This record gives sequence, structure tokens and C-alpha cells, in this order.
Amino acid sequence: MQQRVILHSDMNSFYASVEAMLDPTLKGKAIAVCGSTEERHGIVLAKSELAKKAGVKTGMVSWEARQRCPNLIMVPPQYDEYLKYSKLAHEIYYRYTDLVEPFGMDECWLDCTNNLHGFDSALSLAESIRKATREELGLTVSIGVSFNKIFAKLGSDLKKPDAITCITQENFEDVVWPLAVSEMIYVGHATEAKLAKYGVHTIGELAATPPQLLINWFGINGLKLWRFASGTDESRVMQKDFVSPVKSIGHGITCTADLENDNEVHNVMLELSQDVGHRLRVHELCATGVQIWIRSNDLSGEQFQCRLPVRTQLPCEIAAAGFKLFHERYKWNNNVRAVCIRAINLVPKNENEQLTIFDDIAWRERRERLEDTVEILRSRFGKQAITYASLLGDLKMPGDGREKVRMPGLMYQ
Repeated sequence: MQQRVILHSDMNSFYASVEAMLDPTLKGKAIAVCGSTEERHGIVLAKSELAKKAGVKTGMVSWEARQRCPNLIMVPPQYDEYLKYSKLAHEIYYRYTDLVEPFGMDECWLDCTNNLHGFDSALSLAESIRKATREELGLTVSIGVSFNKIFAKLGSDLKKPDAITCITQENFEDVVWPLAVSEMIYVGHATEAKLAKYGVHTIGELAATPPQLLINWFGINGLKLWRFASGTDESRVMQKDFVSPVKSIGHGITCTADLENDNEVHNVMLELSQDVGHRLRVHELCATGVQIWIRSNDLSGEQFQCRLPVRTQLPCEIAAAGFKLFHERYKWNNNVRAVCIRAINLVPKNENEQLTIFDDIAWRERRERLEDTVEILRSRFGKQAITYASLLGDLKMPGDGREKVRMPGLMYQ
């Protein structure tokens, strides 16, 4: 059986590198791309290698970043430029294969198994991509080369910046297994802590754990973690035009300043739900559940979800369910930095539904007709043509275009 050739290309310090490329006076300096640079509560969205070495971290409040690195240069984000250079990098990748799967804006997997384009090895092909990106875009990439997506991703993280790492079937036990489990994709703090409780600290120890034990601890995700660690994962790299089936629809944002009370959180959820409701209508889907994710200003995150009594596309109902979850479950030990609300367990709009005698069908029909009118007005005159009065003030939400940025989500499998 032919061994697969999978590459993972990761653009180094992407936002900061684009800023330095656009403004050569920033080259070789400690840079942080920050939201609300004029406010002391803006946060670090990205940082250069020098800033990272000085202790600056993504998500850090700007004043704290300045304390860590007194000579730090803070610049506001230019999302349109980041999108442009992301697309240009993808065009370079497409020269080598049409099996290009983005993972966020600055990372991609490439499957070059069936065509090395005349290069004598996968390493030579990766070097060609690295050179083309540097010479044509002025940006550097780190590339992992391996026989599956998991180890290719891991390889691109091992050497930075501007480097190539090969992880093969012959050397992966020596290279990968001694690493901490947190180095592997989808092993977050909670999973790492739970594994540590059972004495599993390295990727090798995870691979040596009986799969049934991991299933007992994590459900079906435990089996996936075992496959990832053992090198047996066979997830495909999807084609560049692949569109994933819609399984949930959400919208989230990192706020320009902390949300300090229930009313501020409610207004942000209501604003975010306008987009969620619109996209549900576009896809002709209804939500039967709502999920929220809250990140505090200490960078910890919590996720809650619930079922809805009646399926819906209505933004007001989605926001109300999300806020009820928040009000009941969030302890307010810290102020809120980021909010995400998601419609889950989606069903087709025209699918039959069992109602009860307590459902106010007349109200729902009137409300849906109203939302139809709102959609028409917004499509003709813009998103802000009609909105809730409570959303007219300062919502502490950015208006710099970051909502257009594609964030890493789930790897296609």
C-alpha cells in the first residue's frame, strides 16, 4: 500500500508577519497586533517571534503585554490584508495539489500522495512551497511532512519559524511519543488534566493506553485520541472546493473590553443571534438546541447547551435560550471577554413537527412574518437598517472586520 504524503503548512506569526511585510520599519521588532490599541483593555490577537520570546501571549491584555515587553509595538489589525495574503498562499498550494484543506486562515493540510511534481522526495516538495511563499509573498511558513494529518500538524509546530520537519512511519515513535499530550491537536487543558489524573502524560503513554479505557473516559472521542497518538488515523484531506454539511451554525466574538454585567452579555448574544438566525434562514434549517461558549478575562472557557421546547429560526428565541443558560450557569467569578452562541441539532425547516396545545402558533406565525420583513429590509438597505433599540449603544463589539476571518474549527475526517 502506497504511503501517504501529507503536508501541513503553517504561516509563521501570520498577522504580525503581514504587518511587518506591509511596513518594513517593523521588521525585526517586537510587534503585537491588538484590538482597541487606543484602550488599555484591548487584547493581543497575535505577536511576532520577538514579542513571544519576551513573554507576550495571545489573549493577554495590552497593558500586561507592555509590562512583559516595554519596547512592544502595538498595531491595529487589518483583516482585509490578512484575508488577501491567506488567499495568495492558498493559490501557491493549489499549484501542487487540489487536495488543500484549510484549518483557519493561516494553516492548511495538503495531500501530495499521488503527485510529487517531479521532486525526488516529499521534503524537496515542501522546500519548494516554503521557498515560493517566502519569495512571492514575503512571508515564511513552517511545514510538517508526514503520513497522516495529525503528525503533519504536529511537525509544523515542532520547528518555527521557517522550517520543515519530517515525521515518518520509521521515526514517529522516537519523535512524537516522548512529547507531552498537550502537543497533540484537540488535547486541551481539560483533556490534559483528565489524562494526567490517570497517569497519562505523554503521547506515547496515550498510545499505550488500551482503547477501551479511553472510550470509558472520553466516549467515542477517546478512540479518536488513541488513533491520533498511535499514528493510525486515516483522515482524508478534503478538496479545495469541499463544503462541509451544515451541522451547527454559530457566531462568536472577542469583545473590545470586558462585559461586566448580565445586560451587556444579553445584548451581545442578541446581536450575535441576528447573524445565526439569518444563516439558518439561508440554509432553510431550524435549531432544536442552543449552545453557548463563554471565555472569561482570565482566558478560561466554559460551554453550556440546552434543548429548545420548539424548533426555531428566530434570533430572539435563540438569544433568550442562550442568555437563560448563561444566567443559570455562569458564576460571575470573572468578567466576560468573549461570547459565542450556536444553533445546534439542526433540522430542515419543512420537516413535520409535533406541537402541543400550549404552543402559541398564531404568535409564531406573526413573528416569522415579521422576521421575513426584517430580512428583506436588511438585504436592501444594510444590516443596520432595522435593529433592536437595546443594540444601538456601545456593545463592546469590534467593527473592524474580524468576523470575516475563518477560525480553526474541526478537522474533516
